[in-house]
Amino acid sequence: MATDPYLHNDNLKSRIMAGLGRVTNAWGGVAVQGISTLGDISLFTFQMLRWMVTARPKRETLLPNFYSVGVLSLPVVALTGTFIGMVLAIQSFHQFKSIGMETRLGAVINMSLVRELGPVLAATMLAGRVGSAMAAVIGTMRVTEQIDALISMGANPIHYLVVPRFLACVLLIPALTVMADFMGIVGGYFYSVIVLGIDHAQYLRNSRDFVGTFDLFSGVFKSFFFGAVIAIVSCYRGFHCQPGADGVGRAATAAFVQSFVMILALDIVLNLFLDAIYFAIWPSGAKLF
Repeated sequence: MATDPYLHNDNLKSRIMAGLGRVTNAWGGVAVQGISTLGDISLFTFQMLRWMVTARPKRETLLPNFYSVGVLSLPVVALTGTFIGMVLAIQSFHQFKSIGMETRLGAVINMSLVRELGPVLAATMLAGRVGSAMAAVIGTMRVTEQIDALISMGANPIHYLVVPRFLACVLLIPALTVMADFMGIVGGYFYSVIVLGIDHAQYLRNSRDFVGTFDLFSGVFKSFFFGAVIAIVSCYRGFHCQPGADGVGRAATAAFVQSFVMILALDIVLNLFLDAIYFAIWPSGAKLF
């Protein structure tokens, strides 16, 4: 029996419209959820900054967080920086040697470290080590109702839990970035000069000529923002942890993933800003220091 072509077209159109409706609803839900989360994080950040200004955190809450973020992170940051410097030397040597510029290897390694790899990789390692731990600790306190107990005793949980962690990240991650830069430079120098046999004087001279104070300043400047992102995202995820052990795990995972994505996005914005400043100060591109 022959089918009506108009009925077939109507059914096809209805299926297409239904599929488009489901896709629109799904993406609309994601957009609404993203905007809602962004608004919650903004309010959370505002409350934290208000408490940081109006009430100074106590020494007893600051020092343990400074120790956890700064001192305990030194080994992993130092090892990461050292290996990154060596890897850059290994990967770049043959390409530079093929064009007779292996003595410029020091400039490439050190420039890459102090401007990009040092701050970004140090922040990434700290997001995994410090950020996930922050989210897990605060999430466990949320699940076990310890945060509610703090509120019942008259203590503000944001002032007691978030502000010390935020200050520890913002103030100590730049120092850890400098450590990562230093160890990366040492690792790159060791492999380039000792293992590959590049001339010592040429390596150091090119490093000095091509890497300036502004390059080091750029990396350290970015690390302040990376530390703030790690602290805010991790503490927010811990405060909004879902019940149960699975919720704590999800909060720790979300803290690392979202911190990492925001670090990369923020790195792009800050690079554009710093490049604009650089070419405003040195229009010809030649550094004065």
